Formats: sequence, C-alpha cells, structure tokens
Amino acid sequence: MAEALWFWVAGLAVLGLIFGSFIATVVVRWPQARSALKGRSECDGCGKPLRAAELIPLLSFALQRGRCRECGRRIDAIHPLCEALGLIIGLSAGVAVPGWPGAAGAVFGWLLLLLGTLDLRAFWLPNVLTGALALAGIGAGLAGLPPAIEDRLIGGAAGFACLWFIALVYRRTRGREGLGGGDAKLLGAIGLWLGWRDLPMLVLVACMIGLIAVVAQMLRGRTVSATTQLPLGTLLALAAYSLWLTASH
Repeated sequence: MAEALWFWVAGLAVLGLIFGSFIATVVVRWPQARSALKGRSECDGCGKPLRAAELIPLLSFALQRGRCRECGRRIDAIHPLCEALGLIIGLSAGVAVPGWPGAAGAVFGWLLLLLGTLDLRAFWLPNVLTGALALAGIGAGLAGLPPAIEDRLIGGAAGFACLWFIALVYRRTRGREGLGGGDAKLLGAIGLWLGWRDLPMLVLVACMIGLIAVVAQMLRGRTVSATTQLPLGTLLALAAYSLWLTASH
C-alpha cells in the first residue's frame, strides 16, 4: 500500500513540474499570439534558444538566479510560480486520493491553473480550455468517479445559468458589462467536476478570496472602486481545486 502511494505521489509530482512549466509558457506566449507548441524554448527577452540544463523546472531558475544567462534579463516570475503550483497540485492530489481518481483530480487542478493564470494575466478564459475542462469533467463522470454523472450535468447547467443570468441583469441595469462570458462557461465546467451540491460553497469561497485580495490591495495603498476589475476566473479556479481537495479526503 505504501509503495503504491509513493508511486502515485512521485509520479504526479513530476508531471506537475512538467505541466507547470508548459502552462507558464502558454500563459506568456498565447496572449501575444505566439505558439507554445512550435519551435524551441527560448528566452522571452532576447530569444536565445534554451539548453536542456536551462529547462529543469524550478532548479534552472534557482541556479540562474532568475536571470537569462545570455542577456541578463529577469526571467518572468510566472515560470517558477506555475512550476511550483503544478508540483503542489500533483503532490496534493496524489496524497489525497492515490490512484486514477487522484490523477483525474490533478488534471482538474492543472487545467484550473492554466485558466486561472491566464485570467489573472490577461483577463481571458479561452473557450477551447473551458471546453476541455468541461469534457474532462463529463469523462470523469462517465468513468464512474464521484460525484455521479447526473449531479455533474446538473452542476454544469446550473453553474453556467447562474453567472449568465447575473451578467444579464447587471448589463441591463448598469448599461455595461460586469462579467465576461468566459466566467459563466468556467463555472459551468467546474460544475461538471464538482456537481451541483458544491456550487454554493464554491461561489462563497471565491467571494471570500476576492475580498481578501481587495483588502490586500487597499492595505498596499491601491485605489479600489466599483469599476476595478477582478479576475473572477482566478478566484473560481482557486476555490474549485480547494473544494475538490477537501471533498476527496
């Protein structure tokens, strides 16, 4: 039993580092209309192709002291951040639920990491990614992983409808956009993973995280108003994986 636990924890941890590195590359390049799949890895500053020794997640960043060896420019902190979070997601999923259910949870977490980081950096939730998250949730349900597929489908419909309706009312009453369409799609996709019963708690936790973020900005002297944008997708992603992890124990 202990050997099986070690296998899943170590395997998901290593995959988390690899996926975290790839996620960071996507987050940096995609908003700039650059492909993360074509060409060699390169410095975002000078374009120098990176050697294998410069591509080891976390370790290369530490050894290079966060700077490119060629141009000396600081490496975007999003790289070690995503690698560390990818590692944490893999480790936590493997410890919480060893086996394929834990692997499914890790995939859930990595997709949320990608979506949440994109929303944080660019206020963008690509349809192809929310669609992938939704399809993966349906696939996990059909494979027999809890919650039941019926609860997942209700959660998907209810999650999307909830934010879509709120956005509609806000637009009609205030005359401007308050929520992006991607937020409703993301909540629907999350509902396909967590089921409808966890949606109220999900929204509550996301709001609490958002409130903490607002207070932190105010304490740093930043002006916060009714028009200040908050990356709701990031808040939902943080809350969703936290709830999955809690429910899995």
